[in-house]
Amino acid sequence: MSGRAEVRAWRPGLPGVVEVLHAHFPSHAYPSHTHDAWTVLIVDEGAVRYDLDRHEHGLAQAQVSLLPPHVPHDGRSVFPGGFRKRVLYLAPNRLGGPDLIGAAVDQPEYVDALLRHRIHQLHRVLSDGREDLEAQSRLTLIEERIQQHLTRQVGEPGGSADVAKRLRDAGVAGRLRDLLDAHVADGLTLEHAARIVHAHPAHLVRAFSREFGMPPHRYLTGRRVDLARRYLLDGRPAAEVATLAGFYDQSHLNRHFKKVLGVTPTSFAGP
Repeated sequence: MSGRAEVRAWRPGLPGVVEVLHAHFPSHAYPSHTHDAWTVLIVDEGAVRYDLDRHEHGLAQAQVSLLPPHVPHDGRSVFPGGFRKRVLYLAPNRLGGPDLIGAAVDQPEYVDALLRHRIHQLHRVLSDGREDLEAQSRLTLIEERIQQHLTRQVGEPGGSADVAKRLRDAGVAGRLRDLLDAHVADGLTLEHAARIVHAHPAHLVRAFSREFGMPPHRYLTGRRVDLARRYLLDGRPAAEVATLAGFYDQSHLNRHFKKVLGVTPTSFAGP
């Protein structure tokens, strides 16, 4: 890696995420500073060394770093070529109070391939800026996974209660599916669905995925493609169909339509 620093930062329309940062720093070193947000950091190239609360830590590409709010830290490259990173800044109330801040100070790095992959997926969705429900679903699973690390809770309870739990989860999943079916074009937020179903958002996503073999956002996208097919076969133009079926624009419709059906909407409804 070489050249000038490259930074892209934006505030996504995703509740709980106050900023997203993608950066390449060939030589920059951060002085000691603090944030008023939780900092969820992954490194894509190179490696980073930093001091957190006067203790030295390192972050490689296989790890996830969680820096708590209001705790001083700095940052510098381990190697001469610099580093490339992606960061999510989460609102301070998203992960917990002072007890969990202390846990993050004690252990700010996690070797957790699933968590890192989920963070990568969320960055991809936020960069696209179009899949609101998918972003909400991925964020709530990330937060749940981080909280498990912070509270040292691993796994789920077993035993005879599992059967009853699976039945309850099936009911939760079914109610969410009914909600999604009722809001195909206009959509709904995960938080709103969770309030209606009376379930935690992370539990809602997991229960739905387990019951129907796909996450809620993928189910909703499929339903929107089905709706688009009906409108196209009615003779409506693709640009109009995109809006009617709940997509942002025609290119958004084209991408998902072709992914599902292998052809563009125009080809599907052509002569």
